[in-house]
Amino acid sequence: MNIFNKVTLQSLKKSRTRTIVTIIGVILSTAMITAVSTFAVSLQSYMIKGSIAKYGGWHIGFPAVDSSFLQERTHDQAVARTASFENIGYAALSGGKNPDKPYLFIAGVSEDEAAPGILPVTLVSGRMPDNSSEILVPSHLAANGGIKFAEGDMLTLAVGDRMNGNQRLNQHDAYQADKAAEALVPRAERTYKVVGICARPAFEESAAPGYTLITRADPSERADSFSLYVTLKHPREVKAYASSTASGHAYIYNDNVLRFMGVSSSGLLTALLYTVGGIVAFIIVTGSIFMIYNAFTISLNERTRQFGILSSVGATAKQLRNSVLFEGLCIGAAGIPAGILLGIGSMGLVLMAVSRNFGNILYSGVPLSLKVSVPAIACAAALSMVTILISAYIPARKAAGTPVMESIRQTNEVKVEAKAVKTSSRAQRIYGLEGTLALKNFKRNKKRYRSIVLSLMLSVVLFISASAFVTDLKQMSEQAVAFTNYDIGFATPTMKDSEILALYDKLRTAGGIYESSYQTLLKVTGTAQASELSDAYWGKEGDLGKAVNDGKAGNAGKTGKTGAPSPGRSDEQVSLPVDLQFLDDKAYLKILEGLGLSAEEYTGPDAKLLAVAKSMSPADDKRLKEVDEFRNLFKRSSSTLTIAPESEGGSKIGQGHDVTVTFVETVPPDTLPVTGSPASSQPFFFRMIAPYSLIGKFETADSPPAVKGLTFRSKHPAQSVAEMEKTIQGAQITDEYKLYNVYAMMDESRNTIFIINVFAYTFIIMISLIAIANVFNTISTNIKLRRRELAMLRSVGMSDRNFQKMMNFECAFYGMRALLFGLPIGLACSWLIYRGMLIGGADNIGYVFPWASIGISVISVLLIVFVTMLYSVSTIKRENIIDALRDDMT
Repeated sequence: MNIFNKVTLQSLKKSRTRTIVTIIGVILSTAMITAVSTFAVSLQSYMIKGSIAKYGGWHIGFPAVDSSFLQERTHDQAVARTASFENIGYAALSGGKNPDKPYLFIAGVSEDEAAPGILPVTLVSGRMPDNSSEILVPSHLAANGGIKFAEGDMLTLAVGDRMNGNQRLNQHDAYQADKAAEALVPRAERTYKVVGICARPAFEESAAPGYTLITRADPSERADSFSLYVTLKHPREVKAYASSTASGHAYIYNDNVLRFMGVSSSGLLTALLYTVGGIVAFIIVTGSIFMIYNAFTISLNERTRQFGILSSVGATAKQLRNSVLFEGLCIGAAGIPAGILLGIGSMGLVLMAVSRNFGNILYSGVPLSLKVSVPAIACAAALSMVTILISAYIPARKAAGTPVMESIRQTNEVKVEAKAVKTSSRAQRIYGLEGTLALKNFKRNKKRYRSIVLSLMLSVVLFISASAFVTDLKQMSEQAVAFTNYDIGFATPTMKDSEILALYDKLRTAGGIYESSYQTLLKVTGTAQASELSDAYWGKEGDLGKAVNDGKAGNAGKTGKTGAPSPGRSDEQVSLPVDLQFLDDKAYLKILEGLGLSAEEYTGPDAKLLAVAKSMSPADDKRLKEVDEFRNLFKRSSSTLTIAPESEGGSKIGQGHDVTVTFVETVPPDTLPVTGSPASSQPFFFRMIAPYSLIGKFETADSPPAVKGLTFRSKHPAQSVAEMEKTIQGAQITDEYKLYNVYAMMDESRNTIFIINVFAYTFIIMISLIAIANVFNTISTNIKLRRRELAMLRSVGMSDRNFQKMMNFECAFYGMRALLFGLPIGLACSWLIYRGMLIGGADNIGYVFPWASIGISVISVLLIVFVTMLYSVSTIKRENIIDALRDDMT
């Protein structure tokens, strides 16, 4: 070790506080970089494992190969595992609803070739086939194809090959609608017994012409066509492997798995993952460079005279720079290993906290566990060391270029004219002597104080921005979870009432169900007198009436008027689109009871109907819970309207019914989703509620319901949905339907927000700690550099009380200057974040002024500065004045 390195170590030991705080900053910086890289690697590993569990562990598939090709690939040195099944053939599907899937495809899996990890098959009910006379049917055959098979059914199929001339077609070849281009050539008749229902096999392509049925391969028959799926030892070489081994065979990539490895043609998610990680790492590195740069700048200010003396006895600029870089290496050697351990440990705790929530969002059967990658840790360590060296090199270069005499005499420390530190007489009267001295100190060395103010300002901006982002996310989560009054929904547009009610009796007995209801939604037209509509409709804030009636010249009302009616003409009529919701009588009576209305008046053939009619924008629909906050669409609390059904040909006014409607202040029950229906663009919400017993009065044969269905509340939604799926499978439903686990959808939103909050607040805390370390290091060392100056003030009679008062003024100047710049910039960033989220699709959130964040920032800044100053000043006060005046700072 040369003399320069020994001197550097002595300087580190002498300034223990600064050295320790700098090492803590390096530890925090390295911990954050390590945590970000470890999380990225762990999340990538989780996504890979989850996608393998869902889509299979194969990387490349060959849908039609012969036995020799299969054997070659099985013994290939580049292959880790293989799975295959026999392509037994195709059979025609009679009565199927999907014109692009007119076939059944039979796959024969042999027991020794079954590889669940490569080709997963998810059973919905029943069991796997045990022999070549049993078969497994996919559930999407009923949902997508309209053909229902149940366990125990016998299938007799004419199995053959799809041929295009002399070419045999496979599952990778989409169906060719031209009859002349493709033909099914039967080979044999086979009979199978259905022993189970499975989810759509993951290896079945979306454009495959046949629904995949799975059976056991018959060992007595010699197959000549196989589907082969290969898992490679090195997945990144999959494209080179395909080009070198395909030999004219068709092949497909498992993009659902490969995209998370970064080798798929669709690498959007991987790019997004690394982009976000890169942005976070950039923020961390920028903050770390700023902190460590300040630390080394202050260190060099301490050692300026030392460098001058060393230069005077022959030390070169290179030796001085190397001395500072050696100091950086020492700090890195102490801080980086501790930071890596802290980053790995803290990320492990965070992943433990959010693992269950990740399972609820993505892959429930795959745990999110900590994965430590040696290359990632090495990159984190290298990035941290580069950060330290850059931070050390910049001030070292400046110090090495300072003239010798300036360094020894330290005349470059403060270069300022008297007028630059002149203060007004008003400031002297306001602040007094102590405040004036503090203000002059602030002016005489602006560079030193600018670093403190900038550190505080960045902390304020970052805290307000991050808090605003989290607040916007919470708004989104509250809207996502607040508006649903059922956990499970069953929707269908075509089932008969008798069938859906019979199914309702079965489904409501599922475990965990404690409340249930059925409903139907009709789209109708309500015709009202123009004079009955309120000013909110006619649009003091915009011509709502014109917006509604634009393009409805033929539907303007019975008078046949065109365009937008005038509010002053009481004989004119307005046609309004209305959602007419029929609830089962029990649910309807419950609403009447809650509103305090008479059941006799609102039930029966001539019953009044309930309605909610509010002027609002489509974006406000999710906020209808505060229904009384919106303006009424009608002037009075009741009205008589003509209700007519809607059909493809328009509203049928001639079939209308005059009904008396009472407008109520309540949130109507949620309707089931209407498949294929565009979002409403009307500037109002208008829904009528009626008992189910009146549906026959309004429903017509040529005006079918928009949707009908069932809703359920459950204590255990997942368990209830599982039971319902089995019940529905057993009911042999061929009509189009959807089963919604609404609770799971809402829970996914809640879990997403929880995860985002955990990482956001963790990020805020870590950055705040770096900022605190930066401020503490900067202020404490600056005070130490001023020890002779402060000792001189005490030597000429400044009391401890006046001395403390002066330092308090300095604290106030630091804090106020930082807040003066930091708060406006932070507010601007919070507004930009809000606008960015609006552009990104979060159109139902409002800008929340960050009062709480501002308050926390103000208190924190003043507290941090005051505590740091208190610590530093207490150290100065304990020193002997004579020793401080004689200290040459070397």
